[in-house]
Amino acid sequence: MTPKEIVKKWVEAFNEGDAEKLALLYANIAINHQVANEPVVGKAAIQTMFEQEFANADMVGIVENIFEDGKWAILEWKDPLGLRGCGFFNIENGLIQFQRGYWDKFSFLKAHNLSVPK
Repeated sequence: MTPKEIVKKWVEAFNEGDAEKLALLYANIAINHQVANEPVVGKAAIQTMFEQEFANADMVGIVENIFEDGKWAILEWKDPLGLRGCGFFNIENGLIQFQRGYWDKFSFLKAHNLSVPK
C-alpha cells in the first residue's frame, strides 16, 4: 500500500474508535508525536494512548486533503466541532514509523468539555 492508502486506513480506524486496528498500522518502534503532548514511543504505548483518548472524547476526523511525497503522507483534517489540524506520517515497509500532528489542544479540550490544565 502507498503512504496515502495507509493514511486512509488510519482515518477509517480512527473514526471507528478502534485503537487496536490503529496500532496495527504502526511499526513496533514507531513514534507518535502530537506536538501538544509528549511523544509516545512504541506500538503498545500508541495503542494505549488511543484507548485513553477514545475513552475521553468522541472524536471524528473528516479528511480535507491527503498528500503523498515519497515515504510521507500528509493529512489535513477537520472535525464536526470546527477543529482543524494536520498530521505527517512517515511510512516504510507498509507501516507508520513516525507521526507528527499539529492541532490546538486548548480548543480541543474546550470543545469536548474536558478540563484545561492550569
